[in-house]
Amino acid sequence: MRRTFAVLAALCVSVFVVGTAEFLAAGLLPRIGSDLGVSVAVAGQVVTAYALGTVVAGPLVAVATVRLPRKGLMLALMAVFAAGSVVSALAPSYPVLLAGRVVSSVGHATFFALTLIAATTVAGPGRAGSAIAAVTSGLTVANLLGVPLGSALGQQLGWRFPFAVLAALALACLALLAFALPRVPAQPTSVTTELSVLARRPVLVSVATTAVGFAGVGAVFTYLAPTLTEVSGFTPAMVSWLLLAYGVGSLLGNLVAGRLADRSVGATLRGVFACLTALLAVLPLAVVHKPAAAAAVLGLGLLATATVAPLQSLILRRAGAAPTLAVTVNVAAFMLAHAVGSVIGAGVVTAAGLRWTGLAGAVLSAAGLLLSCLAVPRRAAATRRPEHPAPSPTLRKIHD
Repeated sequence: MRRTFAVLAALCVSVFVVGTAEFLAAGLLPRIGSDLGVSVAVAGQVVTAYALGTVVAGPLVAVATVRLPRKGLMLALMAVFAAGSVVSALAPSYPVLLAGRVVSSVGHATFFALTLIAATTVAGPGRAGSAIAAVTSGLTVANLLGVPLGSALGQQLGWRFPFAVLAALALACLALLAFALPRVPAQPTSVTTELSVLARRPVLVSVATTAVGFAGVGAVFTYLAPTLTEVSGFTPAMVSWLLLAYGVGSLLGNLVAGRLADRSVGATLRGVFACLTALLAVLPLAVVHKPAAAAAVLGLGLLATATVAPLQSLILRRAGAAPTLAVTVNVAAFMLAHAVGSVIGAGVVTAAGLRWTGLAGAVLSAAGLLLSCLAVPRRAAATRRPEHPAPSPTLRKIHD
């Protein structure tokens, strides 16, 4: 049990560090632009480059490394992330910074997928949802504390300093993973098997559920801060507190959904999407009243990340013994969903104003609800026993 906790803790901390890198640059754009002689809009492409690197490179890395031992691969990907952070911290020009961000992003999706697979295997059958929630809580804490703290450090000590800190933390995680993770051989699979698993209809529907359903959150959250100031009338200081409440809600929602997913992935997924759809549908009415807007922000926080554990559990269930590529693609689908949702939200803001982004989010979440019903039909969920990836002998010994 202690070894299991040590493995989960190491994975959680590593996800925190990698997750912080995802949006860290967003709070440093003015300083980056000023120092490197580019506009804020151009500087913002370092965020886009990281996202695109994750979405594009993730599946390619997963396929290329399918036969490598898992522990060695995770250590190598963390080392690549650290190297990219060093390049970013020392970048003498904008193109070099862009290259550093791309290097950091290359292993993001595959590393994240491997942490989820390792966590669920160590936790054992019947605890996949809780294990995923434990590891992904590192991501919610990254958004809650890592990104704001990194931005604050960047404002005080220069934009390069947070990237240097990330590099140091990545090296610390490298040592932590080397100590905590057992040696696990590569799964007895192949590129062909991984691709055939990804091509299965249940897996594709599950990935589509992620890409479509989570886009509803992206459509709203991207413009949440200006909505709260310009529509609800909150001061910027109060908005910061509300976003903190959102982050706390995200952490709690993720952990609760993980436990519920252990009991029933399908029911949890449908329940979360149904509640999320209803909340987003009434958001245009709520944001014009401060008490209702504050309650809506907390509710959105509780529900937004509550989709993560059941969706990842569903992919692991559908992928069976060859989950790496499928989980990696699903991780990339979360990022793609946020990007697509942001674009859709921008269209709504341009056409109708900040108040109405919730309607677009509700439509996307409702589509996610419908897809979740296809991904886990109630009749099938009631008649079939849950599937769990079989632990490797090494990890089974740890669990026992």
